[in-house]
Amino acid sequence: MTARLPAFAAYGIELEYMIVDRHTLDVRPIADELMRAATGGYACEVERGPLAWSNELVLHVLEIKNPAPLALDALPGAFLAEVAAINQKLAGVDARLLPSGMHPWMQPERETRLWPHDNQQIYQAYDRIFDCRRHGWANLQSMHVNLPFSDDGEFERLLAAVRLVLPILPALAASSPIADGELTGFMDYRMHVYRDNAAAFPAIAGAIIPEVVRSGLEHKEQILAPMYAAIAPHDEACVLQYEWLNSRGAIPRFDRHALEIRVLDMQESPHVDVALAALCVDLIRYLFEQNSSDVASQQAIDTQALANVLNDCVRDADGAVIVDAAYLDLFAFPGQKASAGELWHYLCEILAGQPGAHVDLWRTPVSFILQHGPLARRIVNALAGDMSPLRLAEVYRELAQCLSDAKQFSV
Repeated sequence: MTARLPAFAAYGIELEYMIVDRHTLDVRPIADELMRAATGGYACEVERGPLAWSNELVLHVLEIKNPAPLALDALPGAFLAEVAAINQKLAGVDARLLPSGMHPWMQPERETRLWPHDNQQIYQAYDRIFDCRRHGWANLQSMHVNLPFSDDGEFERLLAAVRLVLPILPALAASSPIADGELTGFMDYRMHVYRDNAAAFPAIAGAIIPEVVRSGLEHKEQILAPMYAAIAPHDEACVLQYEWLNSRGAIPRFDRHALEIRVLDMQESPHVDVALAALCVDLIRYLFEQNSSDVASQQAIDTQALANVLNDCVRDADGAVIVDAAYLDLFAFPGQKASAGELWHYLCEILAGQPGAHVDLWRTPVSFILQHGPLARRIVNALAGDMSPLRLAEVYRELAQCLSDAKQFSV
């Protein structure tokens, strides 16, 4: 997003998929070969009309995105078409795309292969400083939602609203309950390991919930400067001293005038991903327009209080119990306590009546999630306690088929 679009004018969505063996579902580190087959060289990005494919840190992950901002309703069909095109190419080497937030049995210390081509110095620096051959780096797939802002005034209001929405997003989006072939005790294990992946440098991720800042200058002074100072002794060439080093759950990208949300696990189909993005956008806009609380009240809530709600939702998803009455009051929720699922039921009813809401995009997929639970809970229910490699493969093979068939996973 290089042009200064006003808030909610258009959006950028990024979807990350695992490349796996078509038969065993083991990770296949062949993203560079896929890009070479499409372009004739080891390109970092392949332009495909309004969408593009791009590389990530590791060779078994591929990202699909819209580089230029678009309306959300243009994206489900476009993403589905790209998934089909990629799967068609991968079929020739007995591989396919696999959705969800984490690979269920990948062993990162043994199977990680970093991107070795353009920009490799960035990935090598990350690996040297943080050790990327572990969960939280090599095994996590998420959707990023980019929301534009045109000036500091819009940025301040947008960030205030986003801070309130982030904690409850895993209640709907959690899709990573399994790692190393075992149940982890977390519905969103991806976020659990992500929040500690740079623990030696607390300035980089903070509490995942971003702190209140009111302008680009404040962000530079209060967030970026301490982060760069912390990493500087380990990054003498300044390879990592850019905005994207920030690992909070939402990061301001002043290089493209957008706020990038990073806490949403990948779902089983792009139409579900876009549905969650649309619902997220509608709730942020509802708060941005101060329908339930003013900006000062939104900014006043403590960052750690929001992080506590997030941590509960990372563990229990829709079953997390929110007892912070001040937080609930910011949504005008009529109660002192609620499960995250109950809060989302309430919010969906409110948002369905808002002018300009993307109800047609999110109503059916989100209603399914509210009725049957987030994807993580449905995966756990489908396994029914059978964690054998055979049963794990059966369930995740169904997920891969959901991606091909554009349908939601059901038990």
